[in-house]
Amino acid sequence: MSTRSTRRSNGFVAAAACLISIFSASVLADDGVVTVTPLGSHDGEFCGRDRALIFEDPNGTRILYDAGRTVAGPDDPRLGNIDVLLVSHMHGDHVGDRRIAKVNQGSCGAPDTSVATLPQSNTVDIAVGKGAKIVTGSEMPAFFAAKLKSAGGDPANSMLVRFGAEVQVGEVAMTTVPAVHSNGVAPSFLTGPLAEHLKAAGVGASVGPPTGYVLTFTNGLVVYLSGDTGITAEQELVVRDHYGAELVVMNIGDTYTTGPKEAAYVINDLIKPKAVIASHANEAATSGGDVIEGTRTARFREMVQVPVHVPLSGRNMAFDGKGLCTDGCD
Repeated sequence: MSTRSTRRSNGFVAAAACLISIFSASVLADDGVVTVTPLGSHDGEFCGRDRALIFEDPNGTRILYDAGRTVAGPDDPRLGNIDVLLVSHMHGDHVGDRRIAKVNQGSCGAPDTSVATLPQSNTVDIAVGKGAKIVTGSEMPAFFAAKLKSAGGDPANSMLVRFGAEVQVGEVAMTTVPAVHSNGVAPSFLTGPLAEHLKAAGVGASVGPPTGYVLTFTNGLVVYLSGDTGITAEQELVVRDHYGAELVVMNIGDTYTTGPKEAAYVINDLIKPKAVIASHANEAATSGGDVIEGTRTARFREMVQVPVHVPLSGRNMAFDGKGLCTDGCD
């Protein structure tokens, strides 16, 4: 065979190998689904204090986002194994200043969350009980490390990831992104003279800015968790253009966060994902699992141009690597 023929043959082999590699990577990226399980106050409903979501990677890694008040502590039978807890910011309805004793207590609009978790928080109690890591940004990791130590846990399980960086736990990549909100630690989470001084002054301790998260799962799915935020330029420039988020968990509660109209703009014009899960509605959004007409959730769903999935407590939703729901969505 001539040198030219040999080179041509080698070129064909190399090209074929490259195509096989690309095809194999594509197949691997779409392997399996990410399961999302809402943990709300009332089974089968989307209620006023619901924040918590569990994301399970195809490899079994389980991530609890904003445990808040509707998880019944580390012994909640719905939890199972938890590897990571994410906290968007330190407000009580997200970190968990109190919690439910069990599901279906009180009403959907005003669930019974009378079990005190201070000064540790529901998040810390779950992390210690499950031996899980807490991944946060800003100055929150030092706060959680101290809380873990005080509760008998391992302070090293409080992990830092700031905007622009990335950590991996169980092969799931995680980063924080900016959110526009407040992030003070209420004096009730603290002890000693400092707590008394802050309470008397009517202020909280600062742990830096709040965050959202971007998660990249092993099936290729990229998820943006908005946290409590208004509209930000990063939702387009970073979340869409850099990370390419295909599934969004978007807060729609108004007053404290984006309302339905603002949240719809974020989805339709800035991020343009394949699908969105409504969050933080601050209302009894459903009855019998059906969205109630005239609610913020209903208005958000009417304005958004991609599928809007309502997080009914205890109902699993499965998403492929492209952000499309393959099972369990309404």
